[in-house]
Amino acid sequence: MTKADLVFTRGPVHTGDAARTRASALAVTGGRITAVGHDEVRELIGAGTEVVDLAGKLLLPGFQDAHIHAVGGGTELAACDLTCTVGAADCLARIRAYAEAHPDQEWITGSGWSLESFDGGLPTRHLLDTAVPDRPVYLTNRDHHGAWANTRALELAGLDRDTPDPADGRIEREPDGAPSGMLQEGATALVARLIPPVTPADRLDGLLRAQRLLHSLGITGWQDALLGEFNGMPDPSDAYLAAARSGALTARVTGALWWERDRGAEQIPELVERRAELTHGRFRAGSVKIMLDGIAENFTAAMTSPYLDGCGCATANSGLSFVDPLALRGHVSELDALGFQVHFHALGDRAVREALDAVEAARAANGWRDTRHHLAHLQVVHPDDVPRFARLGAVANIQPLWAAHEPQMDELTIPFLGPERAAWQYPFGALLRAGATLAAGSDWPVSSPDPLAGLHVAVNRRRPDADDDRVLLPEQRLDLASAIAAYTAGSAFVNGHDDAGVFAPGQLADLVVLDRDILTCPPEEIAAARVLRTYVGGELVHAAD
Repeated sequence: MTKADLVFTRGPVHTGDAARTRASALAVTGGRITAVGHDEVRELIGAGTEVVDLAGKLLLPGFQDAHIHAVGGGTELAACDLTCTVGAADCLARIRAYAEAHPDQEWITGSGWSLESFDGGLPTRHLLDTAVPDRPVYLTNRDHHGAWANTRALELAGLDRDTPDPADGRIEREPDGAPSGMLQEGATALVARLIPPVTPADRLDGLLRAQRLLHSLGITGWQDALLGEFNGMPDPSDAYLAAARSGALTARVTGALWWERDRGAEQIPELVERRAELTHGRFRAGSVKIMLDGIAENFTAAMTSPYLDGCGCATANSGLSFVDPLALRGHVSELDALGFQVHFHALGDRAVREALDAVEAARAANGWRDTRHHLAHLQVVHPDDVPRFARLGAVANIQPLWAAHEPQMDELTIPFLGPERAAWQYPFGALLRAGATLAAGSDWPVSSPDPLAGLHVAVNRRRPDADDDRVLLPEQRLDLASAIAAYTAGSAFVNGHDDAGVFAPGQLADLVVLDRDILTCPPEEIAAARVLRTYVGGELVHAAD
């Protein structure tokens, strides 16, 4: 009998197999699982076997993130990081401190500020000028659909009251028409194009910094949701390829090639070439990212009916469709025929419907192909469209952390959706009950990449740090086993890793050890759990101090 390289004993072991959910021991040989069971697995222990005594700690399949921007997130950690700031004063203090610490930096750049920190989600250039008046400043908000610029940055970009809004964005303005300092969607590129470029070395450093963080959170693989240039953000593809070639990429990564919104089918041959170029080792690029709309907080998410104003009356604005819905059907059908997966950004209910219509057109044109198209974000889904996910084989790619009461939800979203649409938000439970396959991700650096925090919100529909007991649409909660499946088997399915996400002989030994059994602890304690160890292919890639 061949002895194992690695054996975990004295579980619990959560297998992810619905027919046999629990075991107490697991063996790994040659990077793959060779046995899952109980005391009989100990027979595989030999002189050279590493034995890990779980001592009651939980062994899970490795988490995978189905929608993340790892290189951008890792790079931003080295810039002016405004995550977790609370209020304008906190933001300005951190910006001022960063600028003072970097006197030779030509531009002050960074990200992570929250819309609710400013009245109406609209910070001004004059406010930013009080922190940094003499150098250009450009700071994207935490969702990366908007940016805050100071007067110097706007001047360098040549923006004034006569500058028209781009077709895919909006320049917020002062009463006389001058730019106020807030740029929405495609308007961000008007300033971002001037920022000194991030170097290839910076991108590689950002990727490796991100990989260390993600492994420490139990993440063994992910789908990078944007390989290409977008709104002044550089293409991260070279960092992935360099890391894959050198062996520094320990995670399993699928890349989604960016669909340029101002172009059409003529870019498809280029995507075919890039797919071939960007496939090496643990990195492959067989997905295409199509962003269909914006976000609800700045009224650019595409809705089937108009947004409301502050008085509760219908406006003339139903959001933006960045890709013509009829043309979209043809594009998706052609991509599907070429074996591409399509990764949709679909946040409003009209965008969700347009994405599902495109998948339906592809099924009609090409028959049922194993392309695993998925719709990410799904903030507002019309009830009529919930059953279509299972019927069309479209995966629901959820970002659970967003499905909770917080100021951005309560102050900048619900009042402008109205009660009916607000009740259609993040329908995780309805999608699961309707037979949809769920995958899960974070959209980091938009929100925390921590899967345990995401699991907490998926189950509780409350944030771990909530200071009240309000629950957002409790009927849409997931049971913990289903939420774990979304972060493991579901995301592995979307990422094309059919041999990961569950524990069974022959599967990849991508594993995570938690400090407690979250399946038996109270649900309000899920986010308190911590990752002790992470393995990819049986190799230890993270061990807690």
